Amino acid sequence: MKITVLTLFPEMFEGVLSNSIIKRAISKGCAEIEIVQIRDFTTDKYGRTDTPPIGGGAGLIQKCQPIVDALKKVSGPNSHKVLFSPRGTTYNEKIAKSYARLEHIVLVCGHYEGIDERVNDYVDELLSIGDYVLTGGEIPAMSVIDSVVRLLDGAISQDSLVDESFNEPILEYPQYTEPYEYDGKKVPDLLYSGNHEAIAKWRRKKALILTKEHRPDLFEKLPLSKQDKKLLAEEESGETPKWEKDALEKGHKFIK
Repeated sequence: MKITVLTLFPEMFEGVLSNSIIKRAISKGCAEIEIVQIRDFTTDKYGRTDTPPIGGGAGLIQKCQPIVDALKKVSGPNSHKVLFSPRGTTYNEKIAKSYARLEHIVLVCGHYEGIDERVNDYVDELLSIGDYVLTGGEIPAMSVIDSVVRLLDGAISQDSLVDESFNEPILEYPQYTEPYEYDGKKVPDLLYSGNHEAIAKWRRKKALILTKEHRPDLFEKLPLSKQDKKLLAEEESGETPKWEKDALEKGHKFIK
């Protein structure tokens, strides 16, 4: 797929596009990223792309002409044009997955105090990444690029996508690395048991607990299976369930 970004600050994207998964996805041909300087399209003889708002007010507003001309130049019949705006739909994993299926996305980055209202008529969607103020749309654009590119076929291992947070409305389970003990904190013994069925149940339980504790809004939307309810009941009882005891006992020789 192709992602085009319209921005006044192309240099902000240099580090993002030249490192890690995004760099590899580009080199493998999974993604094409095009960064376009809005200023190149202004007809202002001084090269300006912004002006004080009509009617008065603080700051400068981006003019519609450079943005609209840039949109017309880079867009085709299969382009999905997105403008970052506080009015927009809040970005989430579902939207990221829908974008990953598109042929071409155009991301328009605002800056300064805002954008001429008429630009809204030339895009397909308004998008927000949250209820807070940023200096421009560049960081939101980077977030969209990162979250979409990693979903493309060949960008990363498919196994890495299976158990991630937000694939369903649930947070991911805790992960650990060696050493077994660090600063008095130990890796749960069950993870060394070699019992993959028990480990899967333990991970599911921890994911449910973390979601209920840290994201009750997600937990309310989560359809709980009979096993989910049983796992939660086990946690509330405060007792170690039989399946966990058995796994620890049978796998004791692997436990440090």
